[in-house]
Amino acid sequence: MPNRPYTLLSCAVSVDGCLDDTSADRLVLSDAKDLNEVDELRAACDAILAGAGTIRADNPGLRVRSPARGAGRVARGLPPHPVRVTLTATGDLDPSARFFTGPGTPLVYCASPAVTAARARLGDSAVIIDAGDPPSLRTIFRDLYSERSVATVLVEGGSRILRDVLANDLADELRLAIAPFFVGDPKAPRFGLPAAYPHTPARPMTLAAARRVGEMSVLHFRLSAAKRPPVLPPIMPRGAALPPRPEDL
Repeated sequence: MPNRPYTLLSCAVSVDGCLDDTSADRLVLSDAKDLNEVDELRAACDAILAGAGTIRADNPGLRVRSPARGAGRVARGLPPHPVRVTLTATGDLDPSARFFTGPGTPLVYCASPAVTAARARLGDSAVIIDAGDPPSLRTIFRDLYSERSVATVLVEGGSRILRDVLANDLADELRLAIAPFFVGDPKAPRFGLPAAYPHTPARPMTLAAARRVGEMSVLHFRLSAAKRPPVLPPIMPRGAALPPRPEDL
């Protein structure tokens, strides 16, 4: 029996693997068509997880953008938006951030030493959950699954959360969208921070799709043998196909 949600990772990077640049403004990597596909994934999942650093830096709402998709969730007996989830070691989050402004009450998993301060700071704007010291992603995912009825979670970053989910072998799918440009800044945040990843040359991920979406190249990898929930949109649109492998030519 599973003890965690089915977990998808979604991120957009530049050709040189950057998730952002170092300017004051957020670098927009995705185009409209790529954002639309990610919104479809959001609408299919029970929860969306982003790290506290992303909440502070980008102020994301982590909501379904399409009113029609939100209405579709309601028609299925679900809230219009997935549960918003973050993880923090310090509890230093702004309660006026979009993450906290509803609808619905987000979940904040917090390191044990910071739980009391986080509850005082955030009040009724979030449910604060002790995630241990140091916080454990396995514990968080187990709690989401067993205590919050989260069967599918979409992880949207930032770089440390993406690294930790992948390095702890907690992901089932990776959707990697590549923008057609370079950032070229050695200080820019990057995807694939150094770690002991389980998917090595001896145990590679499985490429499930390689497609053009707008001006983006989108690679979709399977990372586990877990059964894919039927609520998720198909990895490839109907009629699409992978190009032949070199050994098949």
